[in-house]
Amino acid sequence: MQVTVKGKQLDVGDALRTHVKDTLTSLVGKYFGNPIEATVILSKDAHLFKADIQVHVGRGILLQSNAEATEPYPAFDEAADRVAKRLRRYKRRLKDYQRSSVTELPVTPARKYIIEPVLDEVEEAEEVHAEAVNGADGHQPVVVAEMETAIDTLTVSEAVMRMDLADLPALMFRNRAHGGFNMVYRRPDGHVGWVDPAGATGTVKR
Repeated sequence: MQVTVKGKQLDVGDALRTHVKDTLTSLVGKYFGNPIEATVILSKDAHLFKADIQVHVGRGILLQSNAEATEPYPAFDEAADRVAKRLRRYKRRLKDYQRSSVTELPVTPARKYIIEPVLDEVEEAEEVHAEAVNGADGHQPVVVAEMETAIDTLTVSEAVMRMDLADLPALMFRNRAHGGFNMVYRRPDGHVGWVDPAGATGTVKR
């Protein structure tokens, strides 16, 4: 597996770089025979060190994790431990997923947008006043980034697994059972929510 280690506001030494590569290679190698690549970004903000881990292991499986600590080694080790816990949680399902002979179903191309956060009441009042003076309506969200993405065709359990492994707040997918668009998401109470709109059916070709 190709492991890339980057430092942000931090000089990553050879010893730490070797520790990161050896740990990730051993950890991921227990569950995936031929992982693709991994990227680890180590950064420093004030007195805290942060480690961000992202591992692509093929067939749509993405592992992501992050952690903070007062030293770089503990920050990375904690982030790696979180990856390990998720892999252990889905150990059997991941093996079944890799052995599956089911032909991969098509993905749906989509556009993904990033918009500016909602202003608080004071900022919004100032913004609306300024735009009223300049003749703008002030109600359209501002797009700050746009990119290509894809919506996979999955079972509900596969969608939950992917969301958890990638540490995502939500995941949209095309339900393999009926072809309609669904979403799973993390609830504040710790449970996982599943949205299956009435009449959300489509055609899934194998």
